[in-house]
Amino acid sequence: MINAVGRDIPDYLLTGGKEVYKGNCYLDGKMICKACRKTVRHEKPQETKVVASLSEALRLCGAKSGMTFSFHHHLRNGDYVSNMVMKAAIDDLGLRDLTIAATSLGDAHDPIAEYIEKGQVIGIQTSGIRGRVGEVVSAGKLKTPAILRSHGGRPRAIEAGEVHIDIAFIAAPTSDCQGNCRGIGGKSNCGSMGYAMMDAEYADKVVVVTDCLVDFPNYPASVKAIDVDAVVVVDSIGDPKKIASEAAKISKNPRDLMMAEDVARIIACTPYFKDGFSFQTGVGGPSLAANLFLEKIMDERSIKMGWAIGGICGPMVEMLKKGKVGKVIDVQDFDLDSVNSINQTPGHYEMSASQYANPANKGAFVNNLDFVVLAALEIDTSFNVNVITGSDGVLRGAPGGHPDAAAGSKCCIIVTPLTRGRMATVCKHVVTVTTPGDCVDVLVTDYGIAVNPARTDLVKCLDDANIKHVSIESLQQKAYSLVGTPDELKWKDKVVAVMEARDGTILDVVRQIQPVSI
Repeated sequence: MINAVGRDIPDYLLTGGKEVYKGNCYLDGKMICKACRKTVRHEKPQETKVVASLSEALRLCGAKSGMTFSFHHHLRNGDYVSNMVMKAAIDDLGLRDLTIAATSLGDAHDPIAEYIEKGQVIGIQTSGIRGRVGEVVSAGKLKTPAILRSHGGRPRAIEAGEVHIDIAFIAAPTSDCQGNCRGIGGKSNCGSMGYAMMDAEYADKVVVVTDCLVDFPNYPASVKAIDVDAVVVVDSIGDPKKIASEAAKISKNPRDLMMAEDVARIIACTPYFKDGFSFQTGVGGPSLAANLFLEKIMDERSIKMGWAIGGICGPMVEMLKKGKVGKVIDVQDFDLDSVNSINQTPGHYEMSASQYANPANKGAFVNNLDFVVLAALEIDTSFNVNVITGSDGVLRGAPGGHPDAAAGSKCCIIVTPLTRGRMATVCKHVVTVTTPGDCVDVLVTDYGIAVNPARTDLVKCLDDANIKHVSIESLQQKAYSLVGTPDELKWKDKVVAVMEARDGTILDVVRQIQPVSI
């Protein structure tokens, strides 16, 4: 069946009421039934929930083959817990046919690829999929198609019962003996623990893994003891120095700064740019650099940002400290400056992934955004964006909150260079649609600006401000003239991954690429 972005979705995937993507705001007004939470009641006081090892925690929670384990990625590429748990489950206890429901998987989780190749892990449900895991999934070695969801789509699926978590494992920088845990106060601080909150609330069993046991009560708790079954103390849950990536730094590249200045000019010419406006930026260098130019215009007009959300970096924390933004509400921290700020800097608060971006609740923050500035691996002439597959068709990215913020904001701006190396970033058709074009409003490149023709109001704003813009087709043609027309990728029939829209409908599929070198 052909969906609203022109992608052909195999009929066999449309079972159990599954639907194809039908356009933005498809869920608007629909009644969503929440799954029932399960809990084991303890009427007698428990002196401690601390157990000696991960293996003991797995046995205590009734771990068996065929289960789904969940993990969160607040430690990002410094995470140790996912690998430790899978080793205990598979190598020590001999479990098989496991499904991993992670908020994201990266290079830190390369050891899991071997379990996929051996058939011990048969399912992956995640937002991000990179490194060896992405390679083996792209090669068709996972028994079932991986399911890729946005950061808003994941809590929606958990609440709806589409994802049933048997045991959730919470990597916690600090915890008390009952399982009240936080992202600060230890040696492996990660800041916000917003992605772990839904898992803890809806999983059948919850295991907190910490390297810093503190006195009871550890408050205010990100994950509360009322949802926790066991606590395991290990030597180290991860390396917080690997939370930050090169992408999470303000670019000093003149090309990136030029694009960032254009982004700020576009924002400033819209009617939404007024005192108290709301804002989210991605972690790409040009996206972050837009903050600098935006702050200058804010000062010139004597206005302040009301609130900012998303994965938070140091530059937004600095704006908060200077009084340029009223509140920062944080689901994930992308560098140590933001990690050290949460719950320490007045106005810097933590929130859950559901509060952040779940389209099926009654008030996700993204739905109140004025502006979002995001990056892209590719964008096509229909304004569809790809942030999950490389130009070679291999899974090596993450939709994250990209589709959620784009769909919810009044003005979504994509900023990306026209080409990267010898690859055209602006193309006729993206490899995989991760953010549909009906959610994208403006494209900023180093060769010009394009406005989605559906946004005639924004076209007028740019014209009134004398901001030159061109058609996206002309940018695509310019890109091809610079680097050549890309060769068509060759695919096998096997679907290796399903890309869900934030509302749970099927946005696209990723087929097995041929050949894939591993």
